[in-house]
Amino acid sequence: MTRTSTKTAMGAAALLVAAALAAPSALAQAAAPTPWELKTDMGYGYGKDGKTFSYKMGTNNAGLLLKGAKKVPKGTLFFIGQNGQLYMRTGPYLEGDGKFMFGPG
Repeated sequence: MTRTSTKTAMGAAALLVAAALAAPSALAQAAAPTPWELKTDMGYGYGKDGKTFSYKMGTNNAGLLLKGAKKVPKGTLFFIGQNGQLYMRTGPYLEGDGKFMFGPG
């Protein structure tokens, strides 16, 4: 995999959470945030066409994959804007009581 594929995989993972955030009725019903279910040896992509995909990865080229990779900082929020573009925010997004500050109501 190339450096671009790594960034794409991280973006796809973000898109999965963003889809959950885009459904206001689902947010209103959820009492607590739900964790992502990313799996070991899987790569997640967000393609140039805006579609998501996943790859089953092997370990024979893991070193090459990690060369261009960056860790996602803790406290990062991924979301889809009204224009359909994937965004990330590393600033605060939770209120003092732990509620999502950009949610409904």
